Amino acid sequence: MLPASALECIREAAGGAPVFLDELAWPDVAELREKNGGLLLLPLGATEQHGPHLPIQTDTLLATAACAYASAKTGVPIAPPLAYTVSAGHTPKWPGTFSVLHETFLSTLRQLAAWAAATGWKRLLLVNSHFGNDATLRAAVDQIRLAHMGELLVGARHTFALTPEIWQAFIADAADLHANRAETALLLHLAPALVHLDRLKESDDPDRTTDSVFSYPVAQTSLNGVTGQPSAATADEGAVLFLQIGDALAEIVERAKTDEPPLGPEHWSEVPRLASSFFASS
Repeated sequence: MLPASALECIREAAGGAPVFLDELAWPDVAELREKNGGLLLLPLGATEQHGPHLPIQTDTLLATAACAYASAKTGVPIAPPLAYTVSAGHTPKWPGTFSVLHETFLSTLRQLAAWAAATGWKRLLLVNSHFGNDATLRAAVDQIRLAHMGELLVGARHTFALTPEIWQAFIADAADLHANRAETALLLHLAPALVHLDRLKESDDPDRTTDSVFSYPVAQTSLNGVTGQPSAATADEGAVLFLQIGDALAEIVERAKTDEPPLGPEHWSEVPRLASSFFASS
């Protein structure tokens, strides 16, 4: 559940309340499933260190908050977020990080999609706020769309890259960002009580990967788990950025209610769906 401060920000900015699926009984879920084109939002976060100043739930909080804003605007419900995802790149150097394997995350997304389809949902939008999930998420979307073609539509969006303007705000102080100015600003706006203000100045750590050829885990690039300049963050810029994220996602969600394959079913309805065993690891 989101902090009370975040829910208040969302209700005030969106002019309504989000719909959380886990707060409903099954008859109410069944009724809601028949609305909005059968669309469901699934926030994807992480449980990992976010420097000395931010909580380990940062990515999960941001994904859920973005979905909550879009839900309040569109009426589309939100499934409970996935908080344990792919965070191995942070290494065990700093406590607070808990990761699953890429294949575990991939299998989990496939299974949840299968349950969504089996229980009557028609559309599933995965909303991600953790960079480390990107590769696995792409593979999951590919596998889900093949396994459930004609049955369940699936797509994914990253909250940090919904528009070029949002992306530029995230990478302004670090291309290999983590717990940086943008993320800190968002938390200062949504959940200020969770930000350690007394540690902000000591949290800044530069991006050392600009000229790197190889990919390195965070323990080899950061002194404290941060990449960027969180000390420059303000709650006001966080409010502006959150509105940009929320409005961009709400627009996508609104379109997702009626989005259909560019070609009609007469072109693909006879194509056999791949069995789940096709995707199982050997």
